[in-house]
Amino acid sequence: MKLTSAQNDRATGVLLGLATGDALGARYEFQPPLPDEIAVGMFGGGQLFWEPGEWTDDTAMAIPIARAAAAGHDLRDEAVLDRIAATWSDWAYDAKDVGIQIGAVIRRASSPTAAGLREAAVAYSARSHRSSGNGSLMRVGPVALAYLDDPDALVEAATALSQLTHTHPDAVEACVIWSLGIRHAVLHGTFDGVRAALGRLPADRAALWAERLDEAEENPPTRFNHNGWVVEALQGAWSAITRTPIPELDPAVDRFPCGHFAAALEAAVRGGRDTDTVAAIAGGLLGARWGASAVPVRWRRVLHGWPGERSGELVRLGALAVAGGRSDASGWPAAPVVDYSGSGDVTRLAAHPHDPGVWLGGVGRFEALPDGVDAVVSLCRVGVLDDSIPPADHVEMRLIDRDGDNPNLDFVLTEAADAVAALRAEGKTVLLHCVQAISRTPAVAALYAVRHLGVPADEALAEIRRVLPYADPIESFRTALLAAAGAGTGTLAVSEDSLQRLS
Repeated sequence: MKLTSAQNDRATGVLLGLATGDALGARYEFQPPLPDEIAVGMFGGGQLFWEPGEWTDDTAMAIPIARAAAAGHDLRDEAVLDRIAATWSDWAYDAKDVGIQIGAVIRRASSPTAAGLREAAVAYSARSHRSSGNGSLMRVGPVALAYLDDPDALVEAATALSQLTHTHPDAVEACVIWSLGIRHAVLHGTFDGVRAALGRLPADRAALWAERLDEAEENPPTRFNHNGWVVEALQGAWSAITRTPIPELDPAVDRFPCGHFAAALEAAVRGGRDTDTVAAIAGGLLGARWGASAVPVRWRRVLHGWPGERSGELVRLGALAVAGGRSDASGWPAAPVVDYSGSGDVTRLAAHPHDPGVWLGGVGRFEALPDGVDAVVSLCRVGVLDDSIPPADHVEMRLIDRDGDNPNLDFVLTEAADAVAALRAEGKTVLLHCVQAISRTPAVAALYAVRHLGVPADEALAEIRRVLPYADPIESFRTALLAAAGAGTGTLAVSEDSLQRLS
């Protein structure tokens, strides 16, 4: 299926959103609901001593599913399920955190195969009255990516993957509902696919789940304090999503509609108890609605976990899952180096006119870093940096140099400018680059000067064009700069005529 730019952003937001919610909630797991005055962040700690930004079992179990999809495999195939089961079994051997039900199923399985896990899951359900845990729902996000063009196959795959560890109807149906909701959000950019998914259930079960969704919409996440149960985990996530207002766009005061992503995740965590799982469940759907570009840089920089991956790898994995393992003509997302050989001059380089600690350049400078650079903000698709730059100091932003192709444009420009400022505050020398340093790099460089250096927008753009004579931000970038011009301390609003004169 060929996706639009916005749909691709939303698709790559699924696994990234799941992992973000998971890591955000890790510190607060097993705790009661959080009062408003307690900050929510990726601080690390908690009862299992998580590192800041480290994801837990929720994401660890989703990654083998995403990898199978990224290899182009059918998640309903028994051999594929065998490989997923074996990976889970190996991971669980020394994992820091394994859910009670999942741990019991894996330990008691006769073999680390799909059949072995299913047999143990059936036996667990027969002897335990608590067999409807949330462990299959927490990992279901990437299943939707493999079947965006086939909802029937999606239902079958979600069912098969749930039944490896959770056979209870509540768990299986929750996976079906949520994965269909994620598919709908990726394709259409709305949350109403969750309700629409009830049509896939028998009438009596659909009516029951409709009542459960009604209850979630009528009550805060704190109401669902038995959220180890899959029903209340879904309700807690749905409550956080539907009861959190979507902000109206006002870039001058840093208010963006996609800010709903972060606000709803924080609401899910504030619900307490199984915070990482509820937030992971919410994060998969929120990422599918708002896209990878809606995930704040402050979280993406520290996000990491088993098996040694970070946020950039999750975005690439999501893209491969959608594409069935295929890369585009440039080699993205699989290639370690993205091919820009047909893109003209990609070697431009100039010092930022208002901050010599920021270099402005083309993608060729990413592949051969200027001396002294120890942090990079990439505004185009890139491969993998060498070990000279710590992963947390390479910020990858999604900006597309075409008007109309950036669904969260105002937010992304602001986040990119703020990322440069954060790295500079840490004493880093920063390379800010896109492909040719013509449109994206000048736009972000100007906004950085406006927001953080007190430079009026028209002056900032004029000075950047002086050092980069070919600089010519596209119209939507100039419009976004105009909207944000009053957001920085000590800055002046700039007229649209002034911005047009710089084009």
